[in-house]
Amino acid sequence: MSVLQIPTAEVFVPLLEPARDKGAWGGRGSGKSHFFAGLLLEDSLSEPGNSGEGLRSVCIREVQKDLAQSSKALIESKLNDFRLGEADGFKVYRDCITTPKDGLIIFKGMQDYTAESIKSLEGFKRAWWEEAQSASATSIKMLRPTMRATGAQMWWSWNARRKTDPVDVMLRGPEKPTGAIVVNANWRDNPWFNAELEQERLDCLRITPDDYDHVWDGGYVTVASGAYFASHLNAAKTEGRIGRVAADPLMTLRLFVDIGGTGAKADSFVIWVAQFIGKEIRVLDYYEAQGQPLATHLAWLRGKGYTPDKAQFWLPHDGSTQDKVFDVSYESALRQAGYTVTVVPNQGKGAAAARVEAARRLFPSVWFNAETTEAGRDALGWYHEKRDETRNIGLGPEHDWASHGADAFGLMCVAYEEPFVKRQRDRRPGGAGSWMG
Repeated sequence: MSVLQIPTAEVFVPLLEPARDKGAWGGRGSGKSHFFAGLLLEDSLSEPGNSGEGLRSVCIREVQKDLAQSSKALIESKLNDFRLGEADGFKVYRDCITTPKDGLIIFKGMQDYTAESIKSLEGFKRAWWEEAQSASATSIKMLRPTMRATGAQMWWSWNARRKTDPVDVMLRGPEKPTGAIVVNANWRDNPWFNAELEQERLDCLRITPDDYDHVWDGGYVTVASGAYFASHLNAAKTEGRIGRVAADPLMTLRLFVDIGGTGAKADSFVIWVAQFIGKEIRVLDYYEAQGQPLATHLAWLRGKGYTPDKAQFWLPHDGSTQDKVFDVSYESALRQAGYTVTVVPNQGKGAAAARVEAARRLFPSVWFNAETTEAGRDALGWYHEKRDETRNIGLGPEHDWASHGADAFGLMCVAYEEPFVKRQRDRRPGGAGSWMG
């Protein structure tokens, strides 16, 4: 049995211990891929021992159209670095690498497998899933029971994208696989971080600061291309306006809503909970649910203490529209539940743009309670313009999962500004109360 001595960054030391699941997530320049590539060669050398067959391993991506998208080039580079070749039992072929004692490393895209063909991986003892943020829940479910050989391990390396991605739910959620070892590795943890990477990092910080946290520090993606509020959220974070924000017990709790519906395909129902205190908008809470009846939303409000004696609703213009099935409007139903309700008038054509502009104007006055508004801030960071790439023109806000939270936030800003706008309008000739009105 050969032993390969590889210098290991301290952050990866826990991953040297045996575990069925090993995960490393973080930003660019951390050395995650280099660590796992080296460990795979080390295990390939040590696995056969003095007898027995060699280690069979598979390097996986969700989609792999050709070997240029695989980890094969990196593993070949490591073979050169460690001066391992045919004399040591390694031989590189076009689509695979053989390892000591008839061992094997193959490179596959999980979408190429079916429920039947995945059985070809039975007997493999290592599965390294690179770029695992793209792994689908279906593919993960197919792989796990296939890795059943004694001592089989699954390795996961990824730059986190969204908290709801299956690999994050599996390895960073409240319930992890038994014995899983997961580390967070970023550029600061890499003792071999070089000058070229440092220049790239600084350029990102200077030129595209909104991308920096995700690209280099392993943060979740909080902004999309063309996002309306990316710089505003970044400024709020930098200025300390995202932190602990407590409710003032003497002030009204204001509930701003974007109306969804019932049914699995309905739009989400959203509530922002805020207080207007002086020139500040203090955002205290965020709620989002899909396809649930009004009773579910009211139960959440009661559970949080947002009762009719403390809180009031602001609804968009369609809040007064009768539901086609239940023949009742949200306005009337909420009034029946005891709440004071204000319906914000229809702003007409360009209403979405007006909400965006109102939010941009007021963002410097907004404070967020970090713990309870994270999902809402994710929506604000993702809310972006839909574009016609061929003509390079904007088509207005994209209607997707983020638009409901962003619309309710915009409604809040419109409602905050409306008293001031009305006063300004009334002062002009032709304003309310004049003969020209």
